[in-house]
Formats: sequence, C-alpha cells, structure tokens
Amino acid sequence: MEGRIIDRYEGVDPGPLLICIGSMHGNEPAGLLAIQEVFRLLDIETDFNPGFRYHGSFVGIRGNIRAIEKSQRFIDRDLNRMLLKEEMDRITSTPEESWSSEDRECIDLIRTIEEEKRKHKPSASLILDLHTTTADGGIFTIAADDQMSRTLAKGLHAPVIQGFTENLKGTTLSYFNRPKEDAFCIVFEAGQHDDPESVFRTAAAIVNCMRTIGSVDSRDVDHRHDGMLIRMSEGLPKVTKLIHHYRIAEGEQFVMNPGYKNFQPLKAGEVVAHNEHGPITTPVDGLMLMPKYQILGDDGFFVVEVVE
Repeated sequence: MEGRIIDRYEGVDPGPLLICIGSMHGNEPAGLLAIQEVFRLLDIETDFNPGFRYHGSFVGIRGNIRAIEKSQRFIDRDLNRMLLKEEMDRITSTPEESWSSEDRECIDLIRTIEEEKRKHKPSASLILDLHTTTADGGIFTIAADDQMSRTLAKGLHAPVIQGFTENLKGTTLSYFNRPKEDAFCIVFEAGQHDDPESVFRTAAAIVNCMRTIGSVDSRDVDHRHDGMLIRMSEGLPKVTKLIHHYRIAEGEQFVMNPGYKNFQPLKAGEVVAHNEHGPITTPVDGLMLMPKYQILGDDGFFVVEVVE
C-alpha cells in the first residue's frame, strides 16, 4: 500500500504552504497523475531556468488510498462527505478494530494535513482538492463565499461555483477552509474521469495556483497553462451559485437520463432522471452540474444559476 504523502517540495524562500489532494475519490486518477507531473516539472525547472525560486512549500497527498487501489469512488462511505467534527468524535470514541475503511482514511488524512501545517508553520495555507466528473462539459472550481477563496478560485481561469458549503457538508471545502486562520481550500474539477486531457488541465491549475498565492513568479509560468484553462472555459459563466441539489435516498433506484453535460441549460419541470416511482424533474431553471453517471454516490445532480 502506498503512503499518504506523494512528495514534498521545499522552496528556498519562506512563503505559503500549498497542499494538493489527489483522488479523494478512488476512481478519479487525474489529480494524482497531475501532482506527480508538477513535482517532475519543479525538479527540472532550474535546469532550464537557473534563476527560478520557489517561495514556501508544496505537498502532494493521496486522498482515499484504499479506494485508489480498487479504482472505485469509495469502499464503505464517501470520504468527501465525512470531514465533520461529529464524524471525528464518533470515530475516535470507538475501538479502532471496528473502524470502517473510510473511518481510517478520514482520521489519517486530517492528521496528516494538520501535521504538515504544524511542521511548516506557513504564513498562509491553501488546500487544492483535485477532482474529475462522470459527465463532460467543461472545467470549474468550487469555492467558499469569502473574498479570498473567490480570488484564489478565479486565478484558475475556470467557472467558479459558490454555495456548496451551505448545501454540502463533510467535504474538504467545508472542513479545511478557515479564513480567520489564513487557511483556505478550493476544489478544481478538471473534466471527465476518462479524458486524458484532464491530467494536463489539473497540472495547469496547480501551476496557476502557485502563481496566484505567490509561490512562483509570473514570469516562470508558461502561458500554455493559462491558455489551456481559458480555452476550456470559453462560453461558460464566470461565477454561478448552487440553487438545487438532488440527494439520492438510501435504497432509491436512481437513473440519470443519458446525455447531460456540465453547464447544460435546464428548464423547470424538465425530466432529468428516473427512479422506482417514475420521472424526476428539476424544480428550477438553471444549469446542470455533475449529473450522476456512476454506480456509487448519493448526489444525483446539482443545478446552478449564473451570477456573473
């Protein structure tokens, strides 16, 4: 079994701590591959750019290790819905031999990140949680509603989705984003799981993030990184807000209608899925986001509205 830490890169100058998490869901390998690619680029950068200086530290972390080994979203429960104080209290108050797979992952992930922060004592920290989706239709970032989170998210040149922290609990975003501590978290969604370009988009997002937080100088960032993300975002809204979340009930036989893509326009009353009781409609006008075309998970689909 591989360890939690993928690698570390220590800059020669003080600065922020950037932690990238790959594969919080084990069937989303693009984040892991992109993190490894960015470490490779950092290792060879001074060969071509002798004046390169990195400010701060960069740490790559594996999300759900056991799910990664099985290439599935999770083993027992969705790890990216478990990052809650009450879950931590539940896990730590029960005997370790009774912990589920995700119980162990949850505890180890949080402890690892907290230890990295204690060790580096950064001026500020950012967690970039890297994902892909089952549907095609564009890249996007998910940010909390504080100003710094929005600024960091916009630096990735992808549509920004707001409103998730109020509607979706137990995620990296809701747990690790703590503006009062100068600790932030944003999510980057790079496209479809199986699209090989998702790896390159994710690597570009990591590099752009390093520039935004001041870890690397703008002159050291290849313009191809900007161009790749900007092209993927053409025609998409700059900022949207979550207005509807269809949560699948336990035991529900949910089947998403085929063909939906991210940011596809929806009309209120449109039939988008079916279950054992019949058609499922969207109650509002808006744009489709993350329709469920995978077996595991209880998020049927999301609907967002354009803000900017």
